[in-house]
Amino acid sequence: MCGIIGIIGDNQVTPLLIESLRRLEYRGYDSAGIATLVNGGIERRRAEGKLVNLSDLLKTDPVSGLDG
Repeated sequence: MCGIIGIIGDNQVTPLLIESLRRLEYRGYDSAGIATLVNGGIERRRAEGKLVNLSDLLKTDPVSGLDG
């Protein structure tokens, strides 16, 4: 992994995680993913290629959580 971001918040963190990864995208991705804490467990999504592939995946298979 080239860039790692962590957020602890009062609102859903998925949009902030995606925006933070977008700001790092110039580094060039071979894959991207996010993980959030939900009810004591971890939800994660990852996709190969550009960040847009992860964004598209999250439209059909979203994650929730306030920490990620």
